[in-house]
Amino acid sequence: QVQLVESGGGLVQPGGSLRLSCVASGSIFRANTMAWYRRAPGKEREWVAILSNTESTTYKDSVKGRFTMSRDNAKNTVYLQMNSLKPEDTAVYYCNTFPWPRDWGQGTQVTVSS
Repeated sequence: QVQLVESGGGLVQPGGSLRLSCVASGSIFRANTMAWYRRAPGKEREWVAILSNTESTTYKDSVKGRFTMSRDNAKNTVYLQMNSLKPEDTAVYYCNTFPWPRDWGQGTQVTVSS
C-alpha cells in the first residue's frame, strides 16, 4: 500500500514562498509521473504541477513561472517550490501519481493571507 505524506504548508503573506515536500512509501517515483494537486475551499481538486520520470514538467497556467516541481528518487520525495504566492493559491496541497492517482494522503494546508 502506497502512503503519501505531505508537509511544508503554512500561513504566508502574499508574495511569500513555501517549499512543500511529499514522501512516498515504496519506490513509486521511479516508474511514475508524479503531480502536485490542490483543493481550494469550495472547489474540486486540480493538478498544478506534473513531473514525469523523464524530468519533463508541466504547470497549470496560473502557477507557471512561480512554482517549480522537483523530485529526489533516492529519497522517494517530490518537492514543490512556491514563490510569489497569491491569496488564490490558498488550498490543501497533495501529491500523487498522474494521471491515475492512488490513495490520497492527508495533504498540507497552504494559506496565503495578509
